[in-house]
Formats: sequence, C-alpha cells, structure tokens
Amino acid sequence: MKNLCALLLLSILLFSCNPEIENKKTTYKQYITILGIAQDGGFPHIGCQKICCANFYNGKSARKSVVSLGLVDLENQQKWLFEATPDLHTQLANLEQNHLKKETIIDGVFLTHAHIGHYTGLMYFGREAYGKKNIPVFAMPKMKSFLTNNGPWNQLIDLKNIALKNIKHDSTIILNQQLKVTPFLVPHRDEFSETVGYKIEGTKKTALFIPDIDKWKTWNKSIIEEVKKVDYAFLDATFLNQHEVKRAMSEVPHPFIQETIALFQNESLATKNKVIFIHFNHTNPALQENSKQRKEIEKLGFRFANEGDNFEL
Repeated sequence: MKNLCALLLLSILLFSCNPEIENKKTTYKQYITILGIAQDGGFPHIGCQKICCANFYNGKSARKSVVSLGLVDLENQQKWLFEATPDLHTQLANLEQNHLKKETIIDGVFLTHAHIGHYTGLMYFGREAYGKKNIPVFAMPKMKSFLTNNGPWNQLIDLKNIALKNIKHDSTIILNQQLKVTPFLVPHRDEFSETVGYKIEGTKKTALFIPDIDKWKTWNKSIIEEVKKVDYAFLDATFLNQHEVKRAMSEVPHPFIQETIALFQNESLATKNKVIFIHFNHTNPALQENSKQRKEIEKLGFRFANEGDNFEL
C-alpha cells in the first residue's frame, strides 16, 4: 500500500512539473498559441510517395498545418495571426473555437514574406470566401508593393477586404499596453519581397519567431545572443540535415537542425531549452513526435513546437 501511495505521489509531481503539459494550459491572459508547424507545402505534402506521407494515409501520423502562430490577449479581447497560410481558414477557426470568439474574426495579420505558405491564405479574406472589410495586414515595403501590384491580391485591397499596414525593420508596433511586436530583416531568397522575423513581447516574457532564414551565418546578428535575450525562440527547422532530400540545397537554403544544434552545443541547458524548432519539411523525421531523431534532439535540451501548445507572454 505504501509503495502504491508513493507511486501515485510521484505521478502527481511529474504531471504538475511537466513543461509540455504546462504548455497546454489556456489560462494565461496573453499568450502565443501554435497553429501550424509544417513547411509551406504542409503535411502530407503534394506529390509525396514516401513513407512519411504514406504514414498519414495509413492512419499512423496526424495532418500538420502550415507554420503559423496565434497571438491572444484575453484581457483586452484581441487576437492576431502570424502568417497567412493556405490553412488560414482552419487556423482562424481554431482561434475562434479554442481561444477567443469575437465578432471581428481577427485584429490583424503579420506577414513574414512572399513564399506560398506565408501569405496565400489572404485569399480567404476575399469576396469568394469571407468577404468582410478592412482586415489589418501588416507588411514590409516590398511585401506591400508585391500585394498592391499583383492580382489577385490587389483585388483584396481594391475591395477593401484587407487594409495594409506599414511596418519597418526594427520599428516596434505597440498593439496595446501588454503587447508589442518588432519586425527585423533576415536573409532568405527574397524573390518577391524582403523576409522578416518577429520579436513578440508581453509584460512577462518575450519570443522570437524566425520560420525562414537562409543560414545563421549569413545574418548580421548572432542567433545565440538573440536567443539568450528572449524566453522562447521559434526557429527554422525545415531540414534535419543536407542528406534529407535529393535536391540541390543551394536552391532552398535553410539552417539544418544539426547546424543549429552544433552552434548551441557549448551553451547552457537553459539556453538550449529556449530553442523551439518549427517549420518542418514533410521529409524531416523530427516532424514526427515519436521519431528516434526527435527524441535524441530533445535529450540535448532542445524543444519542438506542437500544434495546440501555448506559451505565456
């Protein structure tokens, strides 16, 4: 009987201290919620005949939405979206049903760049779908120009479905007394627009969001030092390593997870624990929660974003 009581007590303590369980709470006043974790093509991926996607069709793996964050402020009854993905319709529904329901479906959308997984969800705001007026969309100058001068996106502007809001590199946007957002430029195949990451600040904690970047060494900042300044760092984890896909990696440069791990290998466990990998290609074994590769990386102290996780700000 004593052994049974001791086991029950240990289980209660483990449950109460488990950071993953803590992340599932939605009692915070201001917080980030994970709405998607996959690369632009999502999971399963178009044209994929590999075992990774077959596992979805066989019922062994769950669908993964394209990378997106929700920013929720229950105190002020406001919410924002980071990225307008092809899954925007279900991601907005997630925010409505599970976080904050209000007449204005969203208080604003922050875009990072003009690659298909990060802005094409704006189509759902058009008259063929939602068709409401003046949804704020925060965009950098080249991103704004791209939307203004190309259809069908300029129709959203002409019909006033969306209202573009100017943002600038390292210029902070004050959302309310509790929350502020700062965009910053990062290098990343800027065919149609510049690319930004975001710093998202609350009264208690701060987060980095960098879903896409070419390589850490091509950035004019130290990712290690930037991670040390914040509480959470949601970082580009598109590929595990250079052998993952049969394609010239120079065409799609990203920091491999293994490269990021190597950069942080001499840092403290507390610093490593701030790194939360996100934006996984469908081929990346770390996308799968029970993969050997993911478990090995977690043992080193790094973390992985999961849809439904919440992070207090």
